[in-house]
Amino acid sequence: MTKPMQPPNPDGTYCFATGKWHSRKLTCTPTPIPPESVEVEAKRFEPAPGLLTVYVVRKRWGDAVNQVRLTVDGGAPVVTTPESFVRMRMRPGLHTFAAAWSEGTAELAVTGAAGDVRVVELVGSVWTWGSTYRLEHGDMAEGRTRVARLRLVADVQ
Repeated sequence: MTKPMQPPNPDGTYCFATGKWHSRKLTCTPTPIPPESVEVEAKRFEPAPGLLTVYVVRKRWGDAVNQVRLTVDGGAPVVTTPESFVRMRMRPGLHTFAAAWSEGTAELAVTGAAGDVRVVELVGSVWTWGSTYRLEHGDMAEGRTRVARLRLVADVQ
């Protein structure tokens, strides 16, 4: 069973919450998230004409607390929270995706042509002794299913 998504905060940011009311732990985006209408459109997984579209999906049972910064080709970072996704539309070709968190970094090369849609999984495990993350190529059908219950935290073009 998946818990319902929290609504955005009044300032437009989004917080993923874990724990009970007396020990609640929040992991929040530093900037406002896209409006609900953009999220609904993104969840259709439609290709962008002339562009490569990549969905970065973050949903794993062992990943519940950290902000992970995501960049493409060394560009401006976007911050992900647990149980979130990012849609990135970019020029076709080869791109380097990088994830960074307080304890490390991970990279993955992604390639695609104009009109292609790709899924990248941001896989994390958080334990008391540390956190690890990796980026891996994902399955389109599984990515679509996973995204249905996640919050869009960034839409980059």
